[in-house]
Amino acid sequence: MKYTSRVLHLLFALITLAGMASAQRDGFYLKDGDRVVFYGDSITEQQLYTTFIETFVVTRWPGLDITFVNAGWSGDRVSGGRGGSIDLRLKRDVIAYHPTVVTIMLGMNDGDVKPYDPTLFNTFATGYRRIVERLKDAQPGLRLTLIRPSPYDDVTREAGFDGGYNSVLVRYGDFVEELARQTKLDLADLNKTVVAALAKANDIDANLAKRIIPDRVHPGPGGHLLMAQALLKAWNAPAIVTAVEIDAATARVVKAENSKVSELINEGGLSWIQSDRALPMFLDMKDPALALAVQSSDVVETLNQQQLTVTGLPAPSYTLKIDDETISTFTKESLTKGVNLATLATPMMKQAQAVHLFTLEHNGIHRVRWREIQVPLQDERSAVVQKALDALSLLEAELIRKQRAMAKPRPHRFQLIPQP
Repeated sequence: MKYTSRVLHLLFALITLAGMASAQRDGFYLKDGDRVVFYGDSITEQQLYTTFIETFVVTRWPGLDITFVNAGWSGDRVSGGRGGSIDLRLKRDVIAYHPTVVTIMLGMNDGDVKPYDPTLFNTFATGYRRIVERLKDAQPGLRLTLIRPSPYDDVTREAGFDGGYNSVLVRYGDFVEELARQTKLDLADLNKTVVAALAKANDIDANLAKRIIPDRVHPGPGGHLLMAQALLKAWNAPAIVTAVEIDAATARVVKAENSKVSELINEGGLSWIQSDRALPMFLDMKDPALALAVQSSDVVETLNQQQLTVTGLPAPSYTLKIDDETISTFTKESLTKGVNLATLATPMMKQAQAVHLFTLEHNGIHRVRWREIQVPLQDERSAVVQKALDALSLLEAELIRKQRAMAKPRPHRFQLIPQP
């Protein structure tokens, strides 16, 4: 079927409006047109919790225009660090992007990984307040999410001193929470969620649990996934990707939340076309430590529910195929109760994985542009340097364009085939 450019424009506008309406209905924190900057130290620089969040947003609301910038720098404190003083860091690496949303996570380096020191704490508190004031003055209307520092792992290893270093970070986090309350800013706790999951993981597999935060400071992908979950929950992210319920006995669609079901046929099995408005959250369950983090938390329950419920089925079990690809076999009882497709290797999950690869690629290009050219050569007045920066900006923009195109859900043909 051929479409005119006017029809294509109208279709795109409808998709965009649907995405915006969905975000508004869910009450999600980020809005169309937002520019998000993640500010922090090496834990933010790892580009893991930040890219999990970016891919989640892009796949859950493919019609929204939201940009993301990672401004993490290893070793940073409230005073700045190897990337420059705090004033330079904020001006060059945050304010320059004219953000509408900024997250701040600092503290791991400020406490010096030693018992609580009132002098260090006062330096942290004074510097943190100054960061908040500087950003609010520079960017009127800015929405700030202050983050309680992520944990130092005193769960899977013995604490180095009485109480452990994470107890110091908790005290720093108490200050951050109180500052957020006083200044009416938003807050996320990336400590408590991870510590609770670490404790459960340690009970399940003590050796593997150590890999969630391998060096006790910098989480692996599993730990960052838990951190991303905590920030997304603070931002009121919805659990539902889609929720479809079909009554096979009457060949009737009972519910299609965030999806559309068409061409429903019940002849020797059930088949239909499903057009979703979102993709599931990609989780690499082949990573053992990440799989343990998922097992030890409620990530799937709170962020990744792609429900399929089918009642009125006569046969005892059915094989689900999507686009003629065998996905799994389910009992009639499990389909009646509802199955979560987001945990399976569906075409939708594979598409979400492709989106995440583009997320990683564009963030990698941004880091090269920023850290390898812009900052080291910031005093150069060379046209060649500017051309290199411009070329990398164009490359990143192209990768983001591909990311957004890949994030648009596609219709799929579902089949439930009865088994002997």
